[in-house]
Amino acid sequence: MAKFSFKLPDIGEGIAEAEIVAWHIKVGDEIEEDQAIADMMTDKATVEMESPVAGKVLELNGEEGEMLAIGSVLAVIETDELPDEEEIAEAVKAQVEAPAEEEAEEPHESEEAPEAPKPFDQEVAAEREPAAKSSGPILASPAVRQRAADLGVDLAQVKPHGDRVRHADLDAYLSYGSAQGYRAPGASRKRADEEVKVIGLRRRIAENMAAAKRNIPHFTYVEEFDVTELEDIRTDLNGSRGDRPKLTVLPFLIAAICKTLPDFPMINATYDDEGGTITRHGAVHLGMATQTDAGLIVPVIRDAQDMNVWQLATEINRLAEAARTGKAKSEELSGGTLTITSLGPLGGIATTPVINRPQVAIIGPNKIVERPAIIDGELEARKQMNLSISCDHRVVDGYDAASFVQSLKKIVETPVLIFTD
Repeated sequence: MAKFSFKLPDIGEGIAEAEIVAWHIKVGDEIEEDQAIADMMTDKATVEMESPVAGKVLELNGEEGEMLAIGSVLAVIETDELPDEEEIAEAVKAQVEAPAEEEAEEPHESEEAPEAPKPFDQEVAAEREPAAKSSGPILASPAVRQRAADLGVDLAQVKPHGDRVRHADLDAYLSYGSAQGYRAPGASRKRADEEVKVIGLRRRIAENMAAAKRNIPHFTYVEEFDVTELEDIRTDLNGSRGDRPKLTVLPFLIAAICKTLPDFPMINATYDDEGGTITRHGAVHLGMATQTDAGLIVPVIRDAQDMNVWQLATEINRLAEAARTGKAKSEELSGGTLTITSLGPLGGIATTPVINRPQVAIIGPNKIVERPAIIDGELEARKQMNLSISCDHRVVDGYDAASFVQSLKKIVETPVLIFTD
């Protein structure tokens, strides 16, 4: 028998270290070749490390949330045969590239385009229904199991959002139960405090948001848009869409943004704090904030200015699905020049979104509601939507932001302009 030290390999160009997000094995386990060892997260992606050998786990180096330098020993395994170092490197390269290949091979089966990147999927109500009792093992953390036991909830009745039952799934189950007139035993009892370690993507989000608020002097401007005519056009187009994706408001809004930006280059820009330079981008690489089980991810629609509403709807659908299933490629998660963030039907009256550095602006459309309005002296019911924009005051003046939104408003409220050159 020999001891094999599995060192963290190079998992991406320019990557010096990676964070241990999750261990899939423990000391003493007998593991097979190609069995998952751990999930490692870099600035660009999360990669599942697989063992190049079969054997017994002797050591694991580091706890979840710790950073490990490339080349450091990740695990020590007792094995019969030592592997070739070049084969390991090739295997890791294949692991890093696998998500992109899988995504290309698996077409998205849904006929419905997502309404917008939002905190809950479109089937929120369906997900809250109690699941049919499962005959297989129920995957859940000890904390979730203990909480379910305290509440008298059978985890087999809880529908998971993913591969395991989480606290949010338990909350949804209890909320659904309350709405149906019944409640789990002990649901009103106080439960113990829970300490959650901030690691992985959640830590990245926390660091990025803190840096954005610390370094960028934000200001927010909000305007009301009348989207009655836009909604009429959208309904008409969806009525004859055939096998094309269902159009939501988002592709129309993105198309209108792309038509407005050439007159306001300071909005589609990035700011280099250290170099003291502003880059005004000619192409619109639009990031769309998408909520996933792991946290907020911002996939990027490349060259959005070259797409029509149907193409945008298809790309929104594809990228949102890739982000939520963890199949988004690293190049699809970087290089944005402007971001749009929508809470869909939860959009509220107004939002004050946080800018995604190094960009200088972020746009937040809110939910569409029917409100009374005076049109040509007559009272009418009109569909209205508030739109918020947060800007970096070091780069964008308040006048410029307001002018941009007013120009955008003109196009959105006269939607035929979206389809003209």
